[in-house]
Amino acid sequence: MIKIETLVKLRGVSVSYRNGRQSLLAISDIDLDIVSEEILAVVGRSGCGKTTLLKVVAGLIKPDKGEVIFNQKMFNGRRRKVGMMFQSPLLLPWRTVLKNVLLPIEVMGESVNEYLERALELIKMTGLKNFENSYPWELSGGMQQRVALCRALIHRPQLLLLDEPFGSLDAITREEMWMLLQNVVMEERCSTVLVTHDIREAVLLADRIVVMGSRPGRIKAEVKISFESPRSLELQYTREFNEYVMMIKNMLGE
Repeated sequence: MIKIETLVKLRGVSVSYRNGRQSLLAISDIDLDIVSEEILAVVGRSGCGKTTLLKVVAGLIKPDKGEVIFNQKMFNGRRRKVGMMFQSPLLLPWRTVLKNVLLPIEVMGESVNEYLERALELIKMTGLKNFENSYPWELSGGMQQRVALCRALIHRPQLLLLDEPFGSLDAITREEMWMLLQNVVMEERCSTVLVTHDIREAVLLADRIVVMGSRPGRIKAEVKISFESPRSLELQYTREFNEYVMMIKNMLGE
């Protein structure tokens, strides 16, 4: 029997923001487990608190109420074992691909030379070999997101957090990135949380999907996706796949 280990636990987590004299409740009473080596997708309407939830898990926001346990330890601020990828690649235009990938190592004050081989391996794995010395403005949007993915993984995180990283890409490039992400996560064996508006993306990539209700964000349902991994793009055209998509759409529409 395979032992399932929980990497992150959220219990009764609530977060509010100040808006002048008023307090806006973003997420409320969130209970959630993130399991080791799974891909967990979070879907919900705009403004339901998906990104806030991601920032809590990353240690960028301290909840007003509740507790966050990471690796069996209580919340203690930003975590070094977390990698994060955003909607925009956020690459520094004056740095080459290789130097952008190595940026987190410099920020953490570790030896760049010790991570050079790791950076080159990630660049090769993501199809960017021979672009190590290129600058961001010389790359397509999809290639820039590949660099951002390498940068998020450079320090071997236990947890990879993705905040709608493929939303601005064209349909063909987006599907290429889906397949790349799936392969990289399986190779790296890291837990992954994917925030997305794209239900098809969630069903294709995730082992489990959390459906959030409107603000204040609460978890309405969790859906276990039964497809085995790795998955192919052709899965999208099966009856079972589209049944999952319609079920989740109906949950969001309630």
